[in-house]
This record gives sequence, C-alpha cells and structure tokens, in this order.
Amino acid sequence: MPGTLYVVATPIGNLGDLSPRAAEVLRAVGAVAAEDTRRTLKLFGHLGARPPEMISLPAFDERGRVARIVERLAAGEDVALCTDAGTPGVSDPGAALVAAAWAAGARVVPVPGPSAALGALSASGFPADRFLFAGFLPRKGGARAGALRSLAAAAATVILYEAGNRTRETLADLAAALGDREALVARELTKLHEELLRGRLSDLAGRLAGEVRGEVTIVVSGEGAAAPAEEPAEPLAAELARRLAAGEAPTAVAREVARARGLKRSDVYAAVERLKKG
Repeated sequence: MPGTLYVVATPIGNLGDLSPRAAEVLRAVGAVAAEDTRRTLKLFGHLGARPPEMISLPAFDERGRVARIVERLAAGEDVALCTDAGTPGVSDPGAALVAAAWAAGARVVPVPGPSAALGALSASGFPADRFLFAGFLPRKGGARAGALRSLAAAAATVILYEAGNRTRETLADLAAALGDREALVARELTKLHEELLRGRLSDLAGRLAGEVRGEVTIVVSGEGAAAPAEEPAEPLAAELARRLAAGEAPTAVAREVARARGLKRSDVYAAVERLKKG
C-alpha cells in the first residue's frame, strides 16, 4: 500500500503554536519534505526529538524534486510536508507535491494549524462568511493594476500578504483602487514584535512607525465595495498634455498617471518629455 503524505501546518513565529498532533506526526514519519530543512530542524530541536531524513523542497525547484518524494510514498513510506511557516501550499511550496501524491494513489492527510491569513482575519472583526485570499500582489505594471481592479470588484473581505518594505505603497494602491475602506495590518504575527493596526486604508500607512520590517498580512473589509475601476477613456497623450498645460509638475504627472493606468513610471515620464519637446 502507498504511504501517507501528511500536510503539516507549522508555527508562523511562536513555536508554542505547534499542535500536539503535528508534533506526533513529525516524530512518527520516515521523512520530512521541507521548504528549508534548516528552519524545520528547529522544530525538532524544540520538541527534543531526533529528526528523520530531511528532503529539501524549495519553491524554485519544487516540481523537479517531487518525483523522489512520490517514489518513497509509492514504496509505502509516510512523509510529512512542511514549509518555513504556516500551511503548505498557501503562498508557499507544496501544491505540486500534494497533487502528485493524489495522482500516485497515496493517502493525503491535512494536519491543520497556524495560518497568518486566518489569524489576521479572526482578529480583524470583518465579516468572515465570505473572504478572498489574494496572496502577494504583482509588484508593478499592468499585472498589479489588473489584480487591484479584480479586488475592487470583490464584495468579500480581502486578505493578502506583503513584505514590510512594500506595505505603505500597497496600502496606498489599495486605497486608490478599492476606496478608503476599513482594514487591518498585522505585522510579525505571534512573534516578539507583533503589531496589529485597524483603521482606514488612508490612515494606516502613517500609523506604521519607522521602517516597516518583517512579514505583513493585510485584511480589507469588503463592505462598501465599489465597482471595478474602468479603463481610462482619455488617451494617454491627451491626459498628459492636459495636465502639463494646467501647470502640474512633470514628475508628479508621470507618477500619478503611471499608478492609475498600471504603467511603468519611466515610460510615462518619457512620454511627458516627448510632449515637452513638441
């Protein structure tokens, strides 16, 4: 009989959040497939347990390493799947291995536990009967603008992840695309410097003290969701010419138009310079 793949959620910060069942599974399996074996080995140190064989399953080469793990499952061995923090497959590696395990006839067993998305949602006070988990937004360009338009159309509560150093920019983009909704910023959940802030999107960036570091979860209320933003009806060149003629600074025009249209700022600025030269 094929073995079992245990999909094990692990702490997102506080090691005390490792469940007794997860600890039991980690002690019992013959191997652990881990996003970063060094991080997962710390769990065994916390448990005071001897680790089994550790198999590296990094995001950049997950598909290339799945076959080796599936062979072990096919041979009847039980394997635990862990990521660095939280639930495998949720903005972390794991989905490809789980799908391959199903295809190979192995038993797949979830071992639920910590989740930054659900933890932040539970602390937000926003409706949780319907929510949209968006993971990480694209960083720039049309892909980012399109993702923001999709979120604007969602009547449900929205949850997404962000790096600390990009949090202020993302809050501003969310406010511009979704309207000034109520939101929660949860930084470094369960860790020593945990911080939760709740308020309007327009206010939250200013309330984040100093340089924002660590991992951030943003929860945005779906109440009062607006219709998705329409594509600009005015041609780009016409808008640039109109705003320049009104005396607006070229750099400000390039920045604001690029953000609104999902374009590269450098491309818009080049178009501004061409108009100025006539």
